[in-house]
Amino acid sequence: MGSSPSSAVQEARAALGRRLREIRKTGGFRTARAFAARAGWSESKASRIENGITQPSEDDLRQYAELCQAPGVYPDLLAAAHNIEEMYVEWRRLQRDGLRPVQEAHVPLYERTHRFRIYEPGVIPGLLQTPAYARSIMGRIIGFWGIPDDTEAAVAVRMSRQQVLRDAGRQFGILLEETALRSRFGDAEVMADQLGHLLTISVLQQISLGIVPMTADRTMWPLEGFWIFDDDQVVIELATAQVTVKQPSEIATYARSFSELAQIACYGKAARALITEAINALE
Repeated sequence: MGSSPSSAVQEARAALGRRLREIRKTGGFRTARAFAARAGWSESKASRIENGITQPSEDDLRQYAELCQAPGVYPDLLAAAHNIEEMYVEWRRLQRDGLRPVQEAHVPLYERTHRFRIYEPGVIPGLLQTPAYARSIMGRIIGFWGIPDDTEAAVAVRMSRQQVLRDAGRQFGILLEETALRSRFGDAEVMADQLGHLLTISVLQQISLGIVPMTADRTMWPLEGFWIFDDDQVVIELATAQVTVKQPSEIATYARSFSELAQIACYGKAARALITEAINALE
């Protein structure tokens, strides 16, 4: 891909800086020095903000809007700044109170989304997980991070979120690497049940389940797991953070990546054969 997920944060901050520079010039301040003098700032502060090095505060944004005689732009500037802050959320801050709040936080997003495009390289995505498989994964996350153990409550929320799958008015494009079928979370019984559930859910009309075979002639390399919600945002889960991308150009890049991965995936009978092979390989 053209840029890493974390780079989207810096790019968004730089875009906000460019917008502030334009507002400043339109407002009659030809240089950052002139604006800084009027705002009571150092010239370096204005320069850092406009070059995307420093994240502006709400008061900084208000100064730009008011001193440049453009009070109407303040709400948009504030929304842009808040979006940047939300784009990169450390896992420890998300999970410090356990996993249930993390699961609950996504409920409104799931409920308002009509088209889901999901790519997972190594795990079965939450919308398709069985309780036992989800319990196994969440238990390992809790142990790794040393956070409060609210596994059962978190699993219950994850299962309740799956209600959206039964809504025929939604569309689900789901792509899995074959390695996701072979990666074990739980014992053979848990995995057999999980893979069997995949077979069952794959026949729903609103779900398109594609599997990228390990033997595929790759025209698109494996990526980090990502979820595209309508055309509004992408959520990427990294080892240390959850990244939310809302910039149209970034969303378009992920959409293109999804499309290219979809072209090397197999579907229907061929996909079910790969799942069955994974079940048969369990000991």
